[in-house]
Amino acid sequence: MKLTPYLFGLSALFALGAAAAETADPELLKKGEYLARAGDCVACHTAKGGQPFAGGLPMETPIGTLFSTNITPDRKTGIGDYSFEDFDQAVRHGVAKQGYTLYPAMPYPSYARVTEPDMRALYAYFMQGVAPVEQANKDSAIPWPLSMRLPLTFWRWVFAPEVKDFAPAKDQDPVLARGAYLVDGLGHCGACHTPRGIGMQEKALSAGEGTDFLAGSAPLEGWIAKSLRGDQLTGIGSWSEAELVQFLRTGRTHRTAVFGGMSEVVVHSMQYMSDADLTAIARYLKSLPAANPGDQAYAYDEKVSKALYHGDDSKTGAALYIDNCAACHRTDGQGYARVFPALAGNPVVNGGDATSLIHIVLKGDTLPATHQAPSTFTMPPFSWRLNDQQVADVVNFIRTSWGNQAPAVSAEQVAHLRAELDVPPLGQIPDPHALAPQH
Repeated sequence: MKLTPYLFGLSALFALGAAAAETADPELLKKGEYLARAGDCVACHTAKGGQPFAGGLPMETPIGTLFSTNITPDRKTGIGDYSFEDFDQAVRHGVAKQGYTLYPAMPYPSYARVTEPDMRALYAYFMQGVAPVEQANKDSAIPWPLSMRLPLTFWRWVFAPEVKDFAPAKDQDPVLARGAYLVDGLGHCGACHTPRGIGMQEKALSAGEGTDFLAGSAPLEGWIAKSLRGDQLTGIGSWSEAELVQFLRTGRTHRTAVFGGMSEVVVHSMQYMSDADLTAIARYLKSLPAANPGDQAYAYDEKVSKALYHGDDSKTGAALYIDNCAACHRTDGQGYARVFPALAGNPVVNGGDATSLIHIVLKGDTLPATHQAPSTFTMPPFSWRLNDQQVADVVNFIRTSWGNQAPAVSAEQVAHLRAELDVPPLGQIPDPHALAPQH
């Protein structure tokens, strides 16, 4: 008996069996893709104009600039040779395949509560549902000794929570439980919206850890991530659940519009999520009480609107507002629903730190298109035509008109942010092509 054909056939059979074992269930891949959307993985791991998930996006931190890594299944430069255990160690534990601790720009403190079944779906998707891209990772631009990895290990031991599958509290409403899982875990909302302590750790990782959770951030990359708690003036206390769902899905409501880093979240993540999950997120966020116990509801004041209507621009900054802002945001501060956001009662306007508002005045921003709101609107930059004092004057006018109650900003604050941002200098008209959306 000749064994060669038999052995050849047996080898082929084993090869086919191995290939079949490596081919994930289409439903598992679909689930993994959805979870990757919910985690907004593509926004951080894709450079502007780059290939999806190939990394290279610069991320500013208080200690220097990091670059996101290649998480495509390329075996040379990506994660193609990662086992599930390697993948899980990186995502939930914050430990790279090579054994060192990852910078917490990778939000493993939040991902620590992602369930193992969801992790396996994510692993299947990244291994078999993402195109491999050969693109080497970039070294961080963090100076020594802050670039040392060993201290990060101690940071992880102190601040990262125990890795444990999320489980709802006893008798917890299932919708609220789902919202908590998405917000606290995969959505890692606290990574941006929770203030950080002296060790640059999030001061709270869940609602049960106190009112710092989702209470708003310090300035980072020239933006403030606003409070998502129930405060009326500076949070979402005045928003309805339906309004919040609309904002997450489309990036716009009758009172506000998305900007900054949150635009990426809406474009790459939220607009793809199911109605049930968006409702769960909104309901959970609406369950968070105000961080400020003395919080009061916003009340519109028509005094400034009437003065402008009658031609009275004597209030400091009023003439600048009329010349530069009123055509879109109106003299009554109400804007135009789902196109140009209202400034009257806007939580971003009423926040204690005016960084985001100054940023938008200096550099402009684009309201991105989404599937259910396909129009794009761009506010141009005004850094080229308004000096620091003029920017401060118009910002202060906005922050103290129509019932808004926010502290004043100075020309020095504007000058400081102008120096941080890459904006056209005074007198230089910007390139209109630079204003086009980059999504």
